[in-house]
Amino acid sequence: MGGATLLKETGPREVFCGLTSIVWLHRRMPDAFFLVVGSRTCAHLIQSAAGVMIFAEPRFGTAILEERDLAGLADAHEELDRVVKNLLARRPEIRTLFLVGSCPSEVIKIDLARAAERLNSQFNGKVTILNYSGSGIETTFTQGEDGALKALVPLMPKSEENQLLLAGTLANAVEDRLITIFQRLGIGKIQSFPPRQSTELPSIGPGTKVLLTQPYLTDTARELQNRGAEILKAPFPLGVQGSELWIKAATDSFGIDRSFVDSILEPLIIRARKALKPYIEQLSGKKLFLLPESQLEIPLARFLHVECGMELLEIGTPYLNREMMAQELDLLPESTRIVEGQHVEKQLDRVRAHQPDLVVCGMGLANPLEAEGISTKWSIEMVFSPIHGIDQASDLAELFSRPLHRSKLLNREPISIASN
Repeated sequence: MGGATLLKETGPREVFCGLTSIVWLHRRMPDAFFLVVGSRTCAHLIQSAAGVMIFAEPRFGTAILEERDLAGLADAHEELDRVVKNLLARRPEIRTLFLVGSCPSEVIKIDLARAAERLNSQFNGKVTILNYSGSGIETTFTQGEDGALKALVPLMPKSEENQLLLAGTLANAVEDRLITIFQRLGIGKIQSFPPRQSTELPSIGPGTKVLLTQPYLTDTARELQNRGAEILKAPFPLGVQGSELWIKAATDSFGIDRSFVDSILEPLIIRARKALKPYIEQLSGKKLFLLPESQLEIPLARFLHVECGMELLEIGTPYLNREMMAQELDLLPESTRIVEGQHVEKQLDRVRAHQPDLVVCGMGLANPLEAEGISTKWSIEMVFSPIHGIDQASDLAELFSRPLHRSKLLNREPISIASN
């Protein structure tokens, strides 16, 4: 990490839980269903995050734990079996069912792994039932995806074939664009994980090279390695620089000539840098403070500092996997202050002391900071927005220039109108 300052904090935190990842995972795999075993609070959280009404038919739901369940007066496993059978009778198109643990289900020790095993034997291959934890006690909101993908890895068929695997959920249009670029560069077989249908899992084996598209897939990466795949070392594909180095990590691993790669990427890079210019003018020199929530903070900070000229006051991140972040950390200036974990009150004190031009934070902190006159950007928006790849660099920069532009408009002196 060179001369960067790394600190660790513990204390009260302000983050969404891993249940929130269901919102983008259920759109990615329309033949899958996510059943949260939790409370009414869990149900309201997901419905609010997804923007759906209670009478809609999304591909997620909540098996609500009532007072009898929490008090141990009802057999939770019998109740869960009943809910699952009713769900699958009503929604026969479901091919993969995820049982998602929550804070309440984990506090009362419902064994969802055993429940999934039992239900799999009952349905005898008609539907695959898996489990993972989305509990806020253990996870931040992006780690829910890590848990879901980790649960799918054991089901991936084995293959010795040489191939590239893009691991991590991307917007479909962005993924299609990246696959097209890799095909133009001469990589023959490219697969995605998670797939667009839960039953069409990619194969994996010693010939598989894995490019992680998201920095929060620590457990998934470990499981893919255990299946024989090679995890390629690269920055993450945010911005022009990160995306170029990410792509070249793949082409180098396949032995593709660098001059050929440069000839394909150069027009994309020129166009992207031209599109970035107006946003650099708005962002350059502005002070940036990132509070921990999504684990995207370090790649975002690298992009905003190196390519957009923002001044980094502090980068907060929920967890820091030094091995996975090594290439990102090497691109940051030596004076960078990185804080792993959170004591939210102390971090807010530092925000107020530094008076940054922009704070990247969770929704729960954004409104109070805005009320204090500090411009904010929601962390969760980075997960829902198509921001990966060279072509999306200007769109990514625009997300951060928007709150600064809004603040500038709001702080203008009112125009006085003379009366006769």
